[in-house]
Amino acid sequence: MHDFSGKTVVVTGGTGGIGGAVAVAFARAGASVVATGWGDAELAARRADPDFAGITIRALDVTDEAAVEALAAETPVCDVLVNCAGVVIRRGEVFSPASFQTNYDVNMLGTLRMCNALLPQLEASGAGAIVNTASMNSFLGTPTAPGYAASKGAVMQATKSMAIAWAPRNIPVNAVAPGWIVTAMSADAKNAPEFEARINQRTPMGRWGEPHHLAGPVLFLASPDAAWVTGVILPVDGGYLTV
Repeated sequence: MHDFSGKTVVVTGGTGGIGGAVAVAFARAGASVVATGWGDAELAARRADPDFAGITIRALDVTDEAAVEALAAETPVCDVLVNCAGVVIRRGEVFSPASFQTNYDVNMLGTLRMCNALLPQLEASGAGAIVNTASMNSFLGTPTAPGYAASKGAVMQATKSMAIAWAPRNIPVNAVAPGWIVTAMSADAKNAPEFEARINQRTPMGRWGEPHHLAGPVLFLASPDAAWVTGVILPVDGGYLTV
């Protein structure tokens, strides 16, 4: 439905579950896509994936300021930035400062680093757009992954602040807030039958989402159809937050 021919799109976490689906969707819509990721096995798997043919795959640790700046320097044109790189810590001392710091450094500061680094290219585009990845836990607390919830709450508020600050530069900034999506990150929860059933029962649509369910909303928010939309945190959660 959206034509991104001639556009360059950077997707962090683009070799993962949600980010991978988003990267493929942009490529199928005609964009030149740079998908970044972390981990040799994940990168190798995507390089061998026929769905990723034509997508440029780059290793990137979004906590590494120098690496982020280097990627930006090697990307002279960027029309859309999608920040999907993320981590969640559910084991060990989840309320420890170290746990919170790890979540925050990847989820929030990784997003900020990428936005700052590519801001000149997005402004030069004349029709640049940023789509961040918040979470249903931007709105809800969780006793098992509190650092994740705190970092995603920060992504939500940062997205709103970026939207205000960069509106004069004609850069809309929005975020999607995924609910329970079947990815490697959620595998432990999905594979616990009682927990899975509890999520299905609470979710009005009665099932978990798939990564491709995020692709359409992201492409919309990055498209000219959403040129008058900024500062929005769009839940994509099967109705989970409505209950």
